[in-house]
Amino acid sequence: MNKMVTIPQDEYDRLREAAEELVDLRAYDRAKARLDAGEDELVPAEYADRILDGENPLRVWRDLRGWTQQGLAQASGVNRVQIADIESGRKRGSVETIARLARALRVGMEDLVRG
Repeated sequence: MNKMVTIPQDEYDRLREAAEELVDLRAYDRAKARLDAGEDELVPAEYADRILDGENPLRVWRDLRGWTQQGLAQASGVNRVQIADIESGRKRGSVETIARLARALRVGMEDLVRG
């Protein structure tokens, strides 16, 4: 048989709010742990805004990492002209090309592809 407890509404509301805050705190702790472990990174707002404003994500991530197109080409093994074509929107790049660029930039492939 289930036991029942009756409490005042204001106490119930307070307990419910505390439970919601605990969920938020645990999410924060998980996010902080991922940052501390190097599994995630903070992206400065100016770079995130550039992507949100429609700039090519490959260019933005390359800039964030402080690389030239030639530097990224050397790190990824992708031809510099291909990188320029992808950044300008002239070409999309194959899955293999995007994967190589993502590995070099230390991001997920989805971070380099516009929705």
